[in-house]
Amino acid sequence: MSFNYRRIIIKIGSNVITRADGLPDVERISHLVDQIAAIKKQGIEVILVSSGAVASGRSLISVSEKSDAVSIRQLLASIGQVKLINIYSSLFEKFNILCSQVLVTKEDFRDRLHYLNMRNCLEILLQHQVIPVINENDVVSVTELMFTDNDELAGLIAAMLNAEALIVLSNVDGIYTGDPKLETSKIIQEVNDEGLDFASFVSSGKSQFGRGGMITKSTIAQKTAKLGIAVHIANGTKHNVLTDVLANKITHTCFNPTKKASGKKKWIAHSETAATGVVQVNDGAKAVLTSNKASSLLPVGIVDIISDFKKGEIIKIVDGHNKTIGLGLAEYSSEKARELTGQKNQKALVHYDYLYLQG
Repeated sequence: MSFNYRRIIIKIGSNVITRADGLPDVERISHLVDQIAAIKKQGIEVILVSSGAVASGRSLISVSEKSDAVSIRQLLASIGQVKLINIYSSLFEKFNILCSQVLVTKEDFRDRLHYLNMRNCLEILLQHQVIPVINENDVVSVTELMFTDNDELAGLIAAMLNAEALIVLSNVDGIYTGDPKLETSKIIQEVNDEGLDFASFVSSGKSQFGRGGMITKSTIAQKTAKLGIAVHIANGTKHNVLTDVLANKITHTCFNPTKKASGKKKWIAHSETAATGVVQVNDGAKAVLTSNKASSLLPVGIVDIISDFKKGEIIKIVDGHNKTIGLGLAEYSSEKARELTGQKNQKALVHYDYLYLQG
């Protein structure tokens, strides 16, 4: 049984398109572009999230290792991004396909207006049959502003564009029950909604070139699948991997999608690191919020405002043990919330439509 998707996100990891010597693997990029062109020909919309700018930069300039690591990364990313997008552009040109460059930072997802502007830009590109090539803007993203890695970015884009599937290409065949090097380890081919604890058997060792290990991939895949988007983790170094994943002809890990979530909730779901304020609620409010009934967060259930926020910002909702229950969009500021704390019959701090509950 093949997968009939209309819109997919393909994330290509740096370990897939970087050679052992740290330089870009143009041959492999070319093979992936061939497959993407074939997929597009079937009428499927494709959005590409591609790493590899730093490796591309490394192929153009030699830098003294004595320099500050962050500065070197910025230098290589800035030069390399031009080379990387030129490689994609010339390869897609052979198929008369236009691609565009979209560089983003975490800040672009924090603000609803920025978020909608970015979504509109991507939608207009897709309407004009252009393939967006998205990457983190490593030139301005430093430390706390960085995504965990491009897996996180790809999950955000998948949610933003209501994609039906996210295909994550790594240099292993999927998620294993242990260290992939051991014969006893098996590939987990299907993951449903029972919430596996991947940390217990996924090796936390990071790849030589990428930032995110398999634990990151698993966590993001589970979160994305909960939003109604299928996630496939497959080996990008295999021949015809993309067409084989879509035809279901290759062994890989598939996270089956569960419930659909609204666009607003998809945005909020991925915004935990963007949350500015923290609000603590009592057990009664926790019980109501986590029940199956649609409920908003009312001031009567609030115990404490742990950190401040403005109207329209994402806030974290925690219980008495400071465990995160969910995330939501603040209808008013922390100042007003403090005034109303514990009071009945007041306007909701977070309306149900803008509330994403974890778990």
